[in-house]
Amino acid sequence: MSDTPRLRHLRGRDPLGLRRALADRLLPALVGAMALLAALGLAGAEGAGNLADRWRAGAAGQLLLQLPSDAEAAPIVERLAGLPGTAEAALVPEERLRQLMAPWLGEVPGLPLPRMIAITLRPEADQTPFLEAVQAIPGAQLETQGSAVRQALRLAEGLQALSMAMLAVVGLVGAALVAVATRAGIAARRETILILHELGARDSDIAGRFARRLARLCALGAAGGAAVAVPALWALADQAIPVILAREATAGDLPWLALAALPAVAAAIGWATALITLRAWLRKLP
Repeated sequence: MSDTPRLRHLRGRDPLGLRRALADRLLPALVGAMALLAALGLAGAEGAGNLADRWRAGAAGQLLLQLPSDAEAAPIVERLAGLPGTAEAALVPEERLRQLMAPWLGEVPGLPLPRMIAITLRPEADQTPFLEAVQAIPGAQLETQGSAVRQALRLAEGLQALSMAMLAVVGLVGAALVAVATRAGIAARRETILILHELGARDSDIAGRFARRLARLCALGAAGGAAVAVPALWALADQAIPVILAREATAGDLPWLALAALPAVAAAIGWATALITLRAWLRKLP
């Protein structure tokens, strides 16, 4: 009917009284806390992924060549360094080897140690000449850093999976908060909703009002949480990156795109959750 109420024609007003029913303090604060946790989870997932990639790329070309203790290492180092697939070849100092073995063997100055050559291969290079040269060295044993790297990769991948699980939990908790807020709004404006429903207001219009209001509140809270996350993430990066990557932290190390997307994602979760919750309630009405 032409005189049927259409809430979409009242966009500039608040016919459901949602500004009073859905307060603009508690929900944004809770969503902001969720956004802060999500930012930490995103940073953890991104950092663990980058670290795993770095270890994976570095491990592919890191080798150790063990020679007998009486072998002449200098000519071998020079020969291996001259191969086209070798980026670097250097003899590991005996003092360094003794430092590494001291926790297990103690200080044994007279103990003969094998000669060790640390080798870095060029990415995508043909390793055939290198392997042939190693096979021609009497008593040489080639060792990769595979075992240690595999353990490190498992750790990084585990941290990445944990961060993603944390993001999933944060999303579910955020959706639950919006559902509770929606039900609280329904309880507060039940009579008004019933009157408008009986007068012929469309379910989609009523649900849309709730969804837009809660989407705005979620976006506001997430923006605040993302703003608080920036100094927290910078403090973590400033402490962790020099240890992990052996360089100073820069502004580019922060997940700016993910932080910028948090308000939009929170708004989408709030809008969808409120819409589903309210439409499910409205369908039960006679």
